[in-house]
Amino acid sequence: MRTLSAHPLETKRKWHLVDASGLAVGRLAARVARVLQGKHRPDWTPHVDCGDFVVVLNCSKVKLTGRKSAVKEYQAFSGFPGGLKIRSYAEVLEKQPGFVVREAVRRMLPKSRLGKQMLTKLRTFPGAEHNHQAQKPSPLVLS
Repeated sequence: MRTLSAHPLETKRKWHLVDASGLAVGRLAARVARVLQGKHRPDWTPHVDCGDFVVVLNCSKVKLTGRKSAVKEYQAFSGFPGGLKIRSYAEVLEKQPGFVVREAVRRMLPKSRLGKQMLTKLRTFPGAEHNHQAQKPSPLVLS
């Protein structure tokens, strides 16, 4: 018996559509990261990006469980003295709702060049409208 291995040029990528309204950020990110990696497919191969594209709608309506919405902070450091920026979850969600979902998914992907390549297949939108109707995305049920 031969072991089948996926090849990057032979993989057929699908487009999936996820409505994030009312979902917990971490659970949503875990399921989206699994689809971006291709672990939901029978031909998954660890060293090949064989995942699908994911479009996440209503990023501004995600929620956090417990007290995290009051405690969670995002940090960015420029590398210079005094260059540490700390922003609260509420501030980030108001200004950049897609960043909250994208950052949660990014942290669940592999920390390598392959993980960065997988993250490029994620599209986030703050509202219910998106510009990927031509790809005919199928709804992805997250249960």
